[in-house]
Amino acid sequence: MALKIKAKEKKLKFSKDGPEVYRYVMVPDLYSTLDQDKVIKEAAIRSGVSEGVMSACWKGAGEVIKAWATEGHSVALPGLGNMRFGLSAKAVADVNDVKTSLIRTRRIIFTPTVALKDELANTAIQITCYDRNGEVVKRVTSADAGTVEDPEGDDNGTENGGTQNGSQGGSSTGSETAEGYALSISTSGSGSASVTKDGNAVTSGSNLNEDDEVEISITPAEGETPTATINGSQIELTESEGVYTGSFAMPGQASSLVINTGGSSGGNGGADLDKD
Repeated sequence: MALKIKAKEKKLKFSKDGPEVYRYVMVPDLYSTLDQDKVIKEAAIRSGVSEGVMSACWKGAGEVIKAWATEGHSVALPGLGNMRFGLSAKAVADVNDVKTSLIRTRRIIFTPTVALKDELANTAIQITCYDRNGEVVKRVTSADAGTVEDPEGDDNGTENGGTQNGSQGGSSTGSETAEGYALSISTSGSGSASVTKDGNAVTSGSNLNEDDEVEISITPAEGETPTATINGSQIELTESEGVYTGSFAMPGQASSLVINTGGSSGGNGGADLDKD
């Protein structure tokens, strides 16, 4: 088994007045989403119980997880890890300034088991490189270190026991808030999209500073015209050789970027932007 990655040569613009340049952008090559019925069917086969029993257990477990997590518990997901709710909030020095308006976003936080992280770390990566014309120019078998992001560590903008942007897990150390606002990203459609800043990929939940220039590149489903909005406002997209690009300045608040690549739904449903 191997994780498949696409590296596509795309035209990017890193500043509002800067030149457009070509860069190879790597993104996971994801298959279609497995729906709940398919998962239940496969789980029933592997466990030896009927689909009806598995469906009832699945729904029951989901209700338990939802009920306990919303009461502030970290709930085990058997064989996978733990899930809990958290938040990103601005820190203040004066107790009189504490109020719910300081909360930027509510979050769902998943912490994988060591076994699941090891499985991901030990899975090979295969990269297929496409030039600007969509032609395959190179294939690479990755020899990366297999480092897996720690949802409790600095890779996610947090610090154990608290965060640079406020409390993520429910208990704050009172550390000062770093500049920046959370950007949530959701995609839909069967095309592909990437979001970058200064040539680096931006994922959902990333914290950006006000007026940071964010670049969008969309390869839509065939015959479709993509759209993108930031906080409900349309982002102007320019088409070149079948690829649509656009940019926006990060607002001075927690914001939501919504991308529709066209065609039937195949996005990540509001999770980290993992597809191109």
